[in-house]
Amino acid sequence: MKIGLTGGIAIRNSNPAEIFLPAVAAVALGIGIVFISRFTLGRLPGIKVTDAVATGGLFGAVSGSTLAAVLPQLDSAKIPYEAWTAALYPFMDIPALVTAIVVASVYISKTTGNASEKVEIWPIIKESLQSSAVTALLLGVALGILTKPEPVYESFFNPLFRGFLAVLMIIMGMEAAQRMNELRKVAQWFAIYAFFAPIIHGFLAFGLGLIIHKITGFSIGGAVVMAVIAASSSDISGPPTLRAGIPSANPSAYIGASTAIGTPVAIAICIPLFIGLAELLLGR
Repeated sequence: MKIGLTGGIAIRNSNPAEIFLPAVAAVALGIGIVFISRFTLGRLPGIKVTDAVATGGLFGAVSGSTLAAVLPQLDSAKIPYEAWTAALYPFMDIPALVTAIVVASVYISKTTGNASEKVEIWPIIKESLQSSAVTALLLGVALGILTKPEPVYESFFNPLFRGFLAVLMIIMGMEAAQRMNELRKVAQWFAIYAFFAPIIHGFLAFGLGLIIHKITGFSIGGAVVMAVIAASSSDISGPPTLRAGIPSANPSAYIGASTAIGTPVAIAICIPLFIGLAELLLGR
């Protein structure tokens, strides 16, 4: 609910006309990153498809800390960007998480059911959207857009969230430790994916940002923000949502890939890389 409220408030405070095309691109990126992981990482030897899909969901979702890191650096480099670009994150974050849950559910239905029977996609999508985690997420978005929940957000949801998140991380850490043996045989594939994925996702987003720049005048700095949020991987919204939505996925795989490798690559490599590209395009 807190994560959804954060996104809804950000959307409500943005300009709908200006944000439309970048938001569509962010949605496409969030969904596309899940499928990239499904059909690359998910096809490597020894990788469980549910682990690959959960990893794609986490890398398609957005890290608030990485987003917070790029904005001051753009200011320092004196590269202008739209004030509402931070509001793009829920458009990438939520579709990625929901898509990962739906794709994993479809795969599980196919593998556990009769192979000759056709899998009905819509009931799976409906069931995924009605799951407790996704329902709370979407309800929070709706409330953030349609109401003004800032007082209750600051007094109740924000402080309560920190305590719940601490408990959740302890539980997920215990689960990851228990399932570490599953990961040791294929850890190198997750490490390789986690290193290259942020850079590839960032370039895809930067390219889309430049196309939108040509069409609408969207700033180069805005394209950098889009690239960095695509390069980032969620450290807050993703783990609880994926744990609830894809319980069969191994947390040591998708959290390890994101936290140990993905986030450092996004911050240490992708932010300077895309700011440097922006400076080249601006003729500096």
